[in-house]
Amino acid sequence: MRRGSLTVHVALLTTAVATVAVLLTGAFAWWVIRSTSEAQERDQLAAQAEVLSRTPPLAAAMLGRQERIAGPTGTMLARVRASGEVEGPAAEVVTASRRAALLSGEEVSATATLNGRHMLVEGVPTPAGGGLVLAQPMSTVDEASARMRTRLLLPLSLGLVGSALAGALLARRLARPLTSAAAVAHRLADGERGLLVGTDGPTEVAELAGALNSLDAALARSENRQRDFLLSVSHEIRTPLTTVRGYAEALADEVVTGDEVPTVGRVLTGEVQRLETFVGDLLSLARLEADDFRLEVTGVDLGALLTRLSDVWTPLCARHGVEFRTARSEGPLMLRTDGFRVRQLLDGLIENALRVTPAGGPLVVAVRSRAGGGAVLQVRDGGPGLTEEDAAVAFERGALTTRYRGVRPVGSGLGLAIAHRLTTRLGGTIAAEGRAPEGGACFTVRLPAEPPTSAVSLPQGE
Repeated sequence: MRRGSLTVHVALLTTAVATVAVLLTGAFAWWVIRSTSEAQERDQLAAQAEVLSRTPPLAAAMLGRQERIAGPTGTMLARVRASGEVEGPAAEVVTASRRAALLSGEEVSATATLNGRHMLVEGVPTPAGGGLVLAQPMSTVDEASARMRTRLLLPLSLGLVGSALAGALLARRLARPLTSAAAVAHRLADGERGLLVGTDGPTEVAELAGALNSLDAALARSENRQRDFLLSVSHEIRTPLTTVRGYAEALADEVVTGDEVPTVGRVLTGEVQRLETFVGDLLSLARLEADDFRLEVTGVDLGALLTRLSDVWTPLCARHGVEFRTARSEGPLMLRTDGFRVRQLLDGLIENALRVTPAGGPLVVAVRSRAGGGAVLQVRDGGPGLTEEDAAVAFERGALTTRYRGVRPVGSGLGLAIAHRLTTRLGGTIAAEGRAPEGGACFTVRLPAEPPTSAVSLPQGE
């Protein structure tokens, strides 16, 4: 579908508005000119009648002359004597009511028909009694109106042309920053970064420019994070692949033989498991970020979940010399949520904490009810903890792994990102604190009484 440009649309719109305004102004002026012309003609006719009323000889002379000719303007005269007698060519327009008004000293302003023509009628009383009446054809008003209307056409036309030109200039002024913004948006879509749009022009245009500038900065930050993440992923994959390839070549070349084979097999198995874990984390994160991710919500007893958690993790932590403890508040801890996902969330946080907790250190999982409904879950460890800078980026993919690789035990860099996304899907929030009572880091999850309905799917059988 072909669309016209904004400049053309605004120019046409302003021209249309100007045309309507000119037409309305012209129609009103047309009516005002007609009324003004009539008022002016009446004033002139009344002034003539006033002069004649004060000069009886002139009035008598004109009366006698008008018996033969009405004059160049077609004005006719009638005289009302003090006795009430009416004479003159315009006597027909002097009705009984008008005659009575003149005899009582009142002026007369009216219209009438005389000899088939529409006439203006103006009458004034005379000092000696009676009055004088002048009747003038209405055509004189039409002629005066036509002359004034002709003079009106030029300014109206100039106003219309000027409005069209002003509209075109306004359209260009409005379209120029929008065109510039569109060009920048296309360049952003093509992959360019570091582009700035001028924020001049109207408020709305300036807001659009500011939004594009913010988008440019956000895209740059996002792409930098993705680039760093890809570098981290490449590093995580390359290391075990290098090990696997080296040992595989050694086996193929029969460099490793005899009693060394089981040891190499265990190394290869460990590296493959490491790769499987990393790929599994990537797949989990991808599923969590998919729009069709849904929760299977049922009633979940967090106390029972905590007991099952302790049964699994107590012996696992004991193998590393770490003391695993649980803590919970009194009373029932029931939520309507996805119990499998809550367990997945806690398992991920515990695994992350166990990795950095030294032998002899504690690892605590605490659950308590939340005021107003819901629950608070905490995973605390006795590890090295987090700085404020660490806590600010803890849930960004690979941020802590990149920062502490070679300094402390690190994982794939996806575990905390998965925990954050999973908590969000459950309708809750997660926060990282640098120091827990046990000396290490503390991760606090706050879950609502029910997850958002948009993320819920009914479990099978319900």
